[in-house]
Amino acid sequence: MKVIETKLPGVKLIEPAVFGDHRGFFTESYSEQRFVENGIAHRFVQDNHSLSVEAGVLRGMHYQLNPKAQTKLVRVTAGAIYDVVVDIRRGSPTFGQWQGFILSADNKRQLLVPQGFAHGFCTLVPNCEVQYKVDEYYSPENDRGIAWNDPALAIDWPTNAPILSDKDGKHPVLADADINFDYKG
Repeated sequence: MKVIETKLPGVKLIEPAVFGDHRGFFTESYSEQRFVENGIAHRFVQDNHSLSVEAGVLRGMHYQLNPKAQTKLVRVTAGAIYDVVVDIRRGSPTFGQWQGFILSADNKRQLLVPQGFAHGFCTLVPNCEVQYKVDEYYSPENDRGIAWNDPALAIDWPTNAPILSDKDGKHPVLADADINFDYKG
């Protein structure tokens, strides 16, 4: 397993070992022991799985407020997505900065999204299945989001006309968002 640090402290790109031959492949998508050996010690409590049937589906930018904030471990099991994280920790040297990653069933990369980051993705092909672990249960009263097209963030999405849920089309810009994360250096 290879863990790649990103420009956003705490966000990690993970490349699991993949063993392939003429039959296909085998990989450990998650091993608590291997993750802990690589400095990732989260207790995941729930697995989530989404299917997006069309290319251009954008889900995000989501987060949960404290005390129900979530760390996510995201991977794609069918298709490919452009996965984006935004630092929303007040006082962080990278507050309001974003970074995007291609996650796909082919590259088998995973993304660790820590608490204090908004997260979203856009499907690049039809029939994308995204699975992710979280370290806190879903909490409707703490569920929040920021606008996918916030001009201050200027996220370079792979589409200008995404397919959105009603909820995702109504999130506020970061400057008006309800956030309660502080950078702890």
